[in-house]
Amino acid sequence: MTQTSLVFLCRDGSILLAMKKRGFGQGRWNGPGGKLIPGETFEAAAVREVYEEIGVELAVIEQVAELRFHMDDYDGDVMKNIYCRVFMCREWIGEPTESEEMAPQWFSLHAIPYDQMWADDIFWLPEILAGKYAEAEFWFGADDTLRDKKITLRNVQ
Repeated sequence: MTQTSLVFLCRDGSILLAMKKRGFGQGRWNGPGGKLIPGETFEAAAVREVYEEIGVELAVIEQVAELRFHMDDYDGDVMKNIYCRVFMCREWIGEPTESEEMAPQWFSLHAIPYDQMWADDIFWLPEILAGKYAEAEFWFGADDTLRDKKITLRNVQ
C-alpha cells in the first residue's frame, strides 16, 4: 500500500486548497501532500511536501484522519492502494505560492468546491473541519467513480 500524507491549512474561517496541475489528481482541488520516501515519517513527509508544493514551512500539525483508498483504474500503478494520514495546520511560516505542481487558493469553509475535488472528500472533510477524527476507506471504480465507502467518526478529546 502506498503511504501518503495530506495537509489542510486553515485560518479565519477559510481553508487552503490547491489545484493539482500535473500527475495523480490533476485538475482537482486538494490539500498539498504526497508519497513518503523510504525511512520518512508521515509528519516529515507532510512538512516536506507542503514546502515543495506551496512554499510554506509548517509550524504545528495535528493528525485528523486516516484514509484508505482502493483505485480499480490504476492496475499495476503505485497509486492503486493508498494509505493516507491527514493533517490540519493552523500555524505556518510564509505565504502559500504556486509551484509547478500546485496552484493554492483560499476558500471559505462555506464555499468549498467539492464538485471539483475527489468524490470522497464531501464525506469526511466537513467532519474534520467540524472537529471530528475520521477513519475511512473508499473504493473507486472506472473513471475515479466512488463505488463504496466505510467511515468511522469520533470526537477529538
